Amino acid sequence: MSQGILQIIDSPYFHKWLILTVALVILWLVVRALQKNLFTRIKDGDNRYRAKKLSGFIGFILSAFIILFVFSNSLSGLTVALGVTGAGIAFALQEVIVSFAGWLTILFGGFYKPGDRVQLGGIKGDVMDIGVLRTTIMEIGQWVDGDLYNGRIVLVANSFVFKEPVYNYSGDFPFLWDELKVPVHFGSNYDLMKTTLEEIGAEASLELTERSMGNWHDLQMKYRLEDAQTTPMVSTSLNDNWVEFTLRYIVHFKKRRKTKSELVLMLLKKIEDSNGQLKLGSSSFNINELPSINVSLNDSTE
Repeated sequence: MSQGILQIIDSPYFHKWLILTVALVILWLVVRALQKNLFTRIKDGDNRYRAKKLSGFIGFILSAFIILFVFSNSLSGLTVALGVTGAGIAFALQEVIVSFAGWLTILFGGFYKPGDRVQLGGIKGDVMDIGVLRTTIMEIGQWVDGDLYNGRIVLVANSFVFKEPVYNYSGDFPFLWDELKVPVHFGSNYDLMKTTLEEIGAEASLELTERSMGNWHDLQMKYRLEDAQTTPMVSTSLNDNWVEFTLRYIVHFKKRRKTKSELVLMLLKKIEDSNGQLKLGSSSFNINELPSINVSLNDSTE
């Protein structure tokens, strides 16, 4: 029994496995120590997240180099076998390989980053984590109205970046254009309604107008884009039931529902203070005048 143990200990493969185990343990102890003691001091959440991800990626790369270095002499005669095995593995794991390629594309192609609001494969939400194979998303919408979390965490394969469009609601331009449609009763003061919508739109997007214009100019330096109006704009249309006013305004991608709610409340107060000059249209029927009805009662006697 003791001789067998001594033979195992004296075996060159045992020495290589021992060196490999010690090297990997030391490597990952250093990586974990950096993540726990050094990177946690980074105040910015995005930079802290990137530092942890980068350290983990470097740890895997160094682990692979250590394995190749320790077993470099033993792998020389396995080239053909590894080639055939690799081809089979590549065919069986093609989706995994495409997802890994998607991960590299996301990291270096600037598709999106943690914290961005995106739509991937029909799933809309905020990016929580970008893994080697999957992107983790906190979903919004579905049975919840508006751009609010519904509590469901969705894992989307990174291969989707090659198959379907990637919608980024933040990215280089973290603003969206939204619209508020207001039906106005015929006979209202249309000029007052237009002025009122312009005022509440300017009040709601006062700070965003300059910021969004600066971001838009940065986009024009990077891409081929025309000038866009970031100040509130009011347009008018007509149908059989009412005059429809549309307020177009810019809003931060995370405050779309909140901003629209504030605009509606401000508009309702303005309408109440207009002394009847502003009236909202509705699809109900108004009977303005009843037709006259003549009733004749004849008393017939025989």
